[in-house]
Amino acid sequence: MNSTATATATATATTTARTARRRTLRVAAAALTAAAALTLTACNGSETGAKASDKADSAAAAKDGAGSSEVQGSESGSESQADSGTKAGGGGNQSAPTCHTDGLKAAFATGEDAVPDPNAEGSTTTSIVLTNTTGTSCKIGGFPGVDLNTEHGSADWSLQRSSTKYSSITLGPGDSTDFTINLALAPEDDEDSWTPAYAVITPPNQTKSITLDWPWGGLVDQRSATRPATFVNPIG
Repeated sequence: MNSTATATATATATTTARTARRRTLRVAAAALTAAAALTLTACNGSETGAKASDKADSAAAAKDGAGSSEVQGSESGSESQADSGTKAGGGGNQSAPTCHTDGLKAAFATGEDAVPDPNAEGSTTTSIVLTNTTGTSCKIGGFPGVDLNTEHGSADWSLQRSSTKYSSITLGPGDSTDFTINLALAPEDDEDSWTPAYAVITPPNQTKSITLDWPWGGLVDQRSATRPATFVNPIG
């Protein structure tokens, strides 16, 4: 082979080697890029999946929390109602029928702590106890009617009501509740005092009454007063 041909062949071989090397580098770079992309995708996929899982867990937890709150609220409401009924008069049966006069016994509380204080400034109180004498629970609440009557049933005094709020309570068989009457007791030497003979008690939402003998002394006569110091409070 002559020198010209030899030089040409050498140049061709060199060019072919360079071309092959460039292709090899490009392939290697492409492979590295693809591998990096796959790695990044896999990492992103894992992070995305974790975030999705976290969100799902958070949603489930929130849902469970909401359900728990609803149950607690329901139990709290039921417990509150039960406590209200029990504290008021026992039983806590909110669906009990209304207490009727024929199923109730009334009496003035006459224990040592229940006796009105004649020396009290302004007014004192007396309590009237109502007892369920039936064999079933009944519900009662509100203001009873209280009329103070003289011996002959004249010059009656229908007591005004206080502004105290009230709610219904349940009385089980034999259970009792009470209400108070604020009294303006008159001094013993007060010639203008007014002394009732009876207290006529009408339970709430009833028309039939229970008559009790009046156990205390005379009252300051405020039958015509706009805001008398003798008035009735609600049951419970």
